[in-house]
Amino acid sequence: MLNFSYQNPTRIVFGKDQLAQLTKLIPPGSKVLLTYGGGSIKHNGVYQQVVNALEGFDWQEFSGIEPNPSFETLMRAADLVRREKIDFLLPVGGGSVIDGTKFIAAAAMFAGDAWDILAKGAKISAAIPLGCVLTLPATGTESNGNSVVTRYETQQKLAFSSALVYPQFAILDPTVTFSLPPKQAANGVVDAFVHVMEQYMTYPVNAPVQDRFAEGLLHTLIEEGPKVLNQPDNYDVRANVMWAATMALNGLIGQGVPQDWATHMIGHEITALFGLDHAQTLAIVLPSLLQQQRGPKRDKLLQYGRRVWQLQHQDEERLIDDAINHTRAFFEQMGVPTRLADYGIKADAVDKLVAALQANGMVKLGEHGDINLDVSRQILQRAV
Repeated sequence: MLNFSYQNPTRIVFGKDQLAQLTKLIPPGSKVLLTYGGGSIKHNGVYQQVVNALEGFDWQEFSGIEPNPSFETLMRAADLVRREKIDFLLPVGGGSVIDGTKFIAAAAMFAGDAWDILAKGAKISAAIPLGCVLTLPATGTESNGNSVVTRYETQQKLAFSSALVYPQFAILDPTVTFSLPPKQAANGVVDAFVHVMEQYMTYPVNAPVQDRFAEGLLHTLIEEGPKVLNQPDNYDVRANVMWAATMALNGLIGQGVPQDWATHMIGHEITALFGLDHAQTLAIVLPSLLQQQRGPKRDKLLQYGRRVWQLQHQDEERLIDDAINHTRAFFEQMGVPTRLADYGIKADAVDKLVAALQANGMVKLGEHGDINLDVSRQILQRAV
C-alpha cells in the first residue's frame, strides 16, 4: 500500500426529511447565496423546503448554472458574491451546481484572473465557505474538494482541486431523487461506477481494504442501478445508490492506491467539443480504454472479472474480454450508449479530440503516464 494522508471534513446528513437541518447547519448570521440550475428544484418541492429553512437568514439566489457549468456564468455569480459581501454559499442540485459553486467560492476570493485556477493550476489561498443539498447522486462532489468547469468560448473543460472548497456539510435525502428523469438517474449510476473504476482498475499494491471497498461499491451499483429505472420510488434503492455515489469519490477508496483518471480526461474533451453528458463520455471511453490497456491493467482486470462479475474462465484472455464486455453491457442496460457513433459523432472527430488533448496538456495520462496522444487516439478509434 502506498503512503497517504486522509481527512474528509464534510459532515454528511443523510436520510428522509433532513432538509430541515439546514437551519442548524448554516453558521448563524451568515449572508447566504443559494445557487441552483434550471429550476427543477422548484417543481419537486426542494426549493420551498430550502426557503423555509433559510427563514431568518439574509439570503439571495443565483440560478441558471448549466449541466456543464460555464466559466462565464460562474464569474457572474462570483461578481455578485463580492458585490453583496456574501459569506456563505449553498448550492442545491447535482454535481454541476455544486462543482460550479465551488469555483464561485474560489473565484470570489481570488486576486488575479480566476481562469488561472483552471488553466494554470493557480494556488487558492482562500474560499467562501459552503454547504450543499444534493439532488442528483453521481459525482461525489458533495464530499470532496474537486470541481470541473467548462469555458464554452474556448471549448475547454478543466478541473481544479482544493481542500478549501470541501463543503462543510452535505444533506443527502434520497426522496428528492424520486422525480429525477430516467436519463439523469442512469447517468448518475454510470458516473459513480466509473469513479470507482478510476481508483480500482490500475495495478495491485497489496491494498485489500481499498480493493474490497471498491468491489463492494461496484457490486452495489450493478445490483441497484437498474432498479433505479424499474423502481423509481423505491426508497432503499435510491438510498443505496446515493450513498454508493458519495462513497465512490469522497477520497476513501483512493487512499494508498494508484489512480488512473484517463477516462475522465478524454471524456472531458468529448463534452467540450460535442456537448455530451459527462456520464455518456465515460461510458464511451472506459470499455475502449480497458481493451487498449489490457496489458498494463492485466492483474486488476482478472481480479475484477473474477470478483465483480463472478467469471470463472480458465482462459485468462477470454476472462478479460468478458469482463470488459460485461462492463459495456451494464452501461447499455442503464440506457447509456457506449459508442461515439451512437451519438452521431463520426470517425473524423478523433483528430479533433486528440488535438484538444494536446492543447490542454493531456499528453501523459493513466496510472503509469503511458497514455500518450497516440494511445489516446487508439482508444478513441476503438470507441467509434
